[in-house]
Amino acid sequence: MHIHFLGVCGTFMGGLALLAKQMGYQVTGSDEGVYPPMSTQLEAAGIDLIEGFDASQLDIRPDQVVVGNVMTRGHSVIERMLSEQWPMISGPQWLSEHLLQSRWVLAVSGTHGKTTTASMLAWILEYAGLSPGFLIGGVPNNFGVSARIGDKPFFVIEADEYDTAFFDKRSKFVHYQPRTLIINNIEFDHADIFRDLQDVQKQFHHVIKILPQLGKLIFNGDDKNIQQVLDLGLWSENESFGVKSSCYWHLAGVHDKKNPYKISTLQGKKYEGRLSLLGEHNALNAIAAIGAARHAGVTVEQSLKALANFSGVKRRLENRGVYDGITIYDDFAHHPTEIKCTLEAFKQQYDKQRMIVVLEPRSNTMQMGIHAHRLKEALSPATELCIYDGGELSWSIEQVLSGLHSNIFTDIERLVEYLLSILQPQDNVLILSNGGFGGVCNKLITGLSQRLNH
Repeated sequence: MHIHFLGVCGTFMGGLALLAKQMGYQVTGSDEGVYPPMSTQLEAAGIDLIEGFDASQLDIRPDQVVVGNVMTRGHSVIERMLSEQWPMISGPQWLSEHLLQSRWVLAVSGTHGKTTTASMLAWILEYAGLSPGFLIGGVPNNFGVSARIGDKPFFVIEADEYDTAFFDKRSKFVHYQPRTLIINNIEFDHADIFRDLQDVQKQFHHVIKILPQLGKLIFNGDDKNIQQVLDLGLWSENESFGVKSSCYWHLAGVHDKKNPYKISTLQGKKYEGRLSLLGEHNALNAIAAIGAARHAGVTVEQSLKALANFSGVKRRLENRGVYDGITIYDDFAHHPTEIKCTLEAFKQQYDKQRMIVVLEPRSNTMQMGIHAHRLKEALSPATELCIYDGGELSWSIEQVLSGLHSNIFTDIERLVEYLLSILQPQDNVLILSNGGFGGVCNKLITGLSQRLNH
C-alpha cells in the first residue's frame, strides 16, 4: 500500500511517515521549506520527498493521502484530491486506527515541555528494558530518531492540543485515547485557532473525559489553569507534581551542575536525581516522567538511573559546539514562558559569561502579538539581543523591547555578519526559533569556523 503524506516535514507528520515506513508501507511525502532534522531523518529512511503542494504530485497515484494540519483549502493538491475523491485521512486518525488501538498509550501534553518530557519518559521505559514505541516532536539524542514502532504494549506520544486537520477541528490528542496522561501546564497559545484560554482549557477537558478510571493523570499541581480544568470533572486516578509541598510529587530542591535535584512524596519517601539539563522546569519535567513511568510499572529508582543518562533533545537548548571559543546553542523556545525559563536557568549557571540571544518571533501566536507584552521580561537576562523581523509581525519589536540592548534585522545575512563582528571567546549564543530560521545556526557555525582557520 502506498501512503502519501501532505506536510511531511512537520515534526508530527514526519514521525508518522517514519512509523508507516517501519510498518512496511510505501511512503512518499511533500512539504514546503524542508529543513533538518526532520528532512535528514526522512531521507535516511528512504522516504521520497516532493517540494511544494502542486496538484501534479498526485500523479504518483497513492492509495491513501494523509493530510497534515498545515494544509488548507486553496492548495492545488487539496483541490484536486477533493474533486477526484481521493481516499484521505488526518494524521492523528491514521495513527489511532493503524497503531494505537492495541497499545498502552502514555500521552504527554501541555503548552510547554512536551518534547523533553516525552523524550525522558520514552528513555526511562527503554532503560527499564520495555522497548517502547514513541512519536515525539523532536529527536531525542538517546534514540537518534523521533519515532519508532517499538514493542507492545507501551507507546509514548507527544500529545498536542493543536487542531487535527482542516476537516477535523478537534485537538490531536483526543484521537490517542491515552491510559496515562501528563499535563505539564496550560497557557493560552495557538491564537490562530483558539479564541482564548478557556477555549484551550476546553480541549484539555475533552481528553480528560476519555481517560479511563484505571488510567492515571499526572498533572502540575502548581498550575491554576489546570486546576480549573479538573474542577470541570475528573474520573481517573491522579497524582500532582510541583514545587508546592501539597503536591504528591514535590520538588524539594533544584539541581545545578554540582548538586542533585530532590524529590519527596506525600507518603514521606525521598529521592535524589541528576540531570544534564538545566533549570527547575526540566527537574519538573523529569518528575512528571517518573510519575508516568511508575504507572507503567517502572520503579522510581530505575527512572532516576535512566534520567542520569538522559542526553537531551535536538534543538532543546542543544549545544552545537564551541567555535573559536564561542559556544552555540540551538533552542526551539518560541513562547515567553519557555524563553524566560531557558534564559533564567542559563544565566544562573553561566552568570559570568555574556549571553547573546538571537530570536525569530515565528509562531502564529507570536506574530499576532498575543504575548508581546511579556517578551521584554522574558528576554531581559540576555546580555544582548538580535531579533529577526521577517515582515509578518503585527506589532513593533522596537517598542516592545525598548530599553533592552537589542538589534533588529530584516535580513538573515546581515544578522549573521553582525554576530560574527561582535562575538568574542567565552560568549554563549542562544538561537531561538520554532522553524529553520533561514539556516542562521549553521551559517554562524560556518562563519566562526572560517574565522578560526584564518
